[in-house]
Amino acid sequence: MSAHPDVREVLLTADRIAARVAEMGARISADYRDREPVLVGVLDGAVVFLADLMRALTIPVRVDFVKWSSYREGATSSGAVQLLKDLSLNVEGQHVLVVEDIVDTGLTLRYLLENLETRKVASLAVAALLDKPSRRQVEVQLDYVGFQVPNEFVVGYGLDFAHRYRSLPYVAVLKPEIYGG
Repeated sequence: MSAHPDVREVLLTADRIAARVAEMGARISADYRDREPVLVGVLDGAVVFLADLMRALTIPVRVDFVKWSSYREGATSSGAVQLLKDLSLNVEGQHVLVVEDIVDTGLTLRYLLENLETRKVASLAVAALLDKPSRRQVEVQLDYVGFQVPNEFVVGYGLDFAHRYRSLPYVAVLKPEIYGG
């Protein structure tokens, strides 16, 4: 399969992602073997990862979604986090596993975790497909990480730029001329 013309470099192939998601699913299943976690997918980017991850799990789960954003149409975080969609489930007393596509600055995730803690959850953990620690502005605990990525603008496998590229089956670096970098 050839890369999209707007892609500079493929970082993670579909096969490599699938193998790592399977490993993460096995570990999460073992860690939660006696519990039924609520997977909280962070929209929109985590949808692809969440779908593959929950199929890799061997334990019963419930699924819900939130949408928090610190991005607008641009390539960098605005720093202001806004709730766009809240949970439908009551998570009080539940074991919550937040499923993120990428942790970059950590701002959105920190706000989400603080919000979930106020709901008196039994436990709270984070599974992130991608971790970009070089951009971190606030410390956040990541319990399950697929891959660490360099400080590049990445798209694919759910990650987008201006609502494009989410359907790419791999994670790739976008050409800077596309996002104005």
